[in-house]
Amino acid sequence: MKKRKGKRIYIILGALAFLAAIVWLNNTSLFYSKDTKYKILSHRGLAQTFDISKVEYDTNTAEIIYPPEHPYLENTIPSMKAAFDYGADVVELDIKLTNDGQLVVFHDFTLEYRTNGKGEVKDYTMNELKKLDIGYRYTADNGESYPFRGKGIGMMPSLDEVFAAFPNKEFLIHDKDGDMETTKVLWDRYLRKMSKEQLDKITVYGDGGSEGLDYLRSKHKEMKLLTKKMMINALLKYELVGWTGYIPKELHNMELHLPLKYAKYLWGWPNKFIDRMESVNTRVVIVEGNGKWSEGFDTKESLEKIPEGFQGYIWTNRVDKITK
Repeated sequence: MKKRKGKRIYIILGALAFLAAIVWLNNTSLFYSKDTKYKILSHRGLAQTFDISKVEYDTNTAEIIYPPEHPYLENTIPSMKAAFDYGADVVELDIKLTNDGQLVVFHDFTLEYRTNGKGEVKDYTMNELKKLDIGYRYTADNGESYPFRGKGIGMMPSLDEVFAAFPNKEFLIHDKDGDMETTKVLWDRYLRKMSKEQLDKITVYGDGGSEGLDYLRSKHKEMKLLTKKMMINALLKYELVGWTGYIPKELHNMELHLPLKYAKYLWGWPNKFIDRMESVNTRVVIVEGNGKWSEGFDTKESLEKIPEGFQGYIWTNRVDKITK
């Protein structure tokens, strides 16, 4: 009797060990090349940076920049060109709807944070916005000096200008308004006219609800989209079944922004997971910190945290520093 019981235990343990080995083999990245190079997603082109620890939801980051190390201002044609020239594979930019139904590339909810204007973007026409100085309020010394004042006049670009300047480049578009009106203009005036090849290089994400992005999905099923809620719901489902290699449909055609310290808990992390996501047209981007304030891999030292042979994308605010 004891022999049978002991034999049964060995069989169960053997089966569990076999199952564990299968799960490990199905999710390990051990056999991937260590020589693969990550790709780069440059946040707002090449921008002025600041102490991320001082940021709250309503912080005017233009007032707390570090002493400037380069001449570029975020969300401008020169800043995007610089980012691509330094080796960025994708550039992120912000859009807002103007009073005359166009999309302008600008981040803040109020013009007073960076410019010499007042009010919101939606209160102005494109031509009126072109007259503003987008470098007006940048300061690194609590207002003792304004190094970019007078240098940003006319530099707030329309989305038309961006696409005309970089017709073959990849962009991640942040819909800052997060409403259906802006999303419809984005599709009807801009994206609808693109060839499939161009459209495949566009990804859209937003802060609000999913209504606008659902509209985009109805217009182009394979467009990569992202909201925080979408990502969390999709990854929770993946954590339940991902060990088998199955990819929930919610993870198809997405953009994932993953804080590195949490990403390591995903089945198949890093490169088996990335392969799975690429097979369903989903891009994997890792960010620094907890993902709340667009913290990026901005120094050579921070790059040491990236898994060896990582095949995905990294988020950076200083593409100039990490590619030198």
